[in-house]
Amino acid sequence: MFRRGEPVPFAFVSEADGFRSNVTPPPRERASAGEVAGRVLLTLVAVGGIIGSLLLAAPALDVRLEEPRGQQQEATENR
Repeated sequence: MFRRGEPVPFAFVSEADGFRSNVTPPPRERASAGEVAGRVLLTLVAVGGIIGSLLLAAPALDVRLEEPRGQQQEATENR
């Protein structure tokens, strides 16, 4: 099996992890009142939609374990 004669330097990988830039990014701009109000409104609409869908779906998710009386009486009469 052929091996390379020179070693492969991996020191540059560890040096890249420790590199820090001396240039600081500019500070983030504060959101305007309109942007904050829009985000709050969007959040309220999303939460309201989820709650509304759960309230509307609650009757469909209700599980009845016993049979209605009408079907049970018809089954006994047909015997």
